[in-house]
Amino acid sequence: QVQLVESGGGLVQAGGSLKLSCAASGNIVSINAMGWYRQPPGKQRELVARLTSAGNTNYADSVKGRFTISRDNVKTTVYLQMNSLKPEDTAVYYCAASLTPPRQEWGQGTQVTVSS
Repeated sequence: QVQLVESGGGLVQAGGSLKLSCAASGNIVSINAMGWYRQPPGKQRELVARLTSAGNTNYADSVKGRFTISRDNVKTTVYLQMNSLKPEDTAVYYCAASLTPPRQEWGQGTQVTVSS
């Protein structure tokens, strides 16, 4: 079992920055990849960024060049650095872990609100 706890969300003005953190605990050896998803109000959940245990990353086109995903293996924490934030980035951001055997765990979500 893996538990994920997000933190770092909040209210920020357009053009500002936030750094989200996701602390993983439990059977962390079973984690193959971790990622960040977001769900804007009234919209579908979407992938923001993903990082595999091999170090491969991928990003949504809308955040490339602005967001960076990274992992601190010693502290079992994944980060999402968000720069040049836009109002359309407003969403609940969720941390997720892909496990083996196939299974996905989710954090509780953290609200990010970007004002114009």
